[in-house]
This record gives sequence, C-alpha cells and structure tokens, in this order.
Amino acid sequence: MTVQPDTGEIQQAPVAAFIASHLNGRTEEELSTEFHTLLDAVRAHGKKGSMTITLVVEPPANGVDSAPLPIGIESAVKAPKPTPVKSLYFLDDDGMPVREDPRQMQIEFRSAPTNDTFKDA
Repeated sequence: MTVQPDTGEIQQAPVAAFIASHLNGRTEEELSTEFHTLLDAVRAHGKKGSMTITLVVEPPANGVDSAPLPIGIESAVKAPKPTPVKSLYFLDDDGMPVREDPRQMQIEFRSAPTNDTFKDA
C-alpha cells in the first residue's frame, strides 16, 4: 500500500495481480489446473463443489521491521464425488445384514425329470 504524496490517495496492490505473479506464475498455473478439475467434477457429477484459496502471511523473522514477509498461497478443493451404488439388505434375528428376507418362507427347488422322447403334434 502506498500513499500518493500530492493527493493523499491510498493505492493498494491488486490481489489478483499478486496471485498471478507469485512464484513467477507457477502458483496461478496450479490454481487454474485445480479450478478446471473442480469444474469438470461438477459437470460430471451434477453436484456443487468448492475451492478455497488462502494467503498465508507470516511475520518477519526475529521481529525485525525491515525483514521480508514470508507469503504463501494455499488451496483446498472439495470436488464432488460420484454417488456410491447401494444394495438392499435385510437384518436377520441376530442383527446381521443378509441378502435374503429372513421372514420369507424358503421354497425348495428340485430338478425336473428329463425326457428324451418328444410327443408328435
């Protein structure tokens, strides 16, 4: 932030320009890649997602006023995921999940006898 001596107007550095130039543009490229990954996931799954960009500013080393400020940029992406496939289960008398309804009567199946002779129509 600088103050113009003749007008007293305060000028601030645009944060977007700072992010674009951080680490010679490498940070902006990484953020753009993460952003487009998020966009693809939202489009693919039809659910919302989010991206958080955090600027971390640390105090100067040893409290020296003229020392440089370490500034880092962190990001966190919460991309939507596909809805997991579900399957239906019943609970048996012991509370265990089973695929077949324990209250349903069991029907015994047996093989039908085979017949090699055919009836003429």
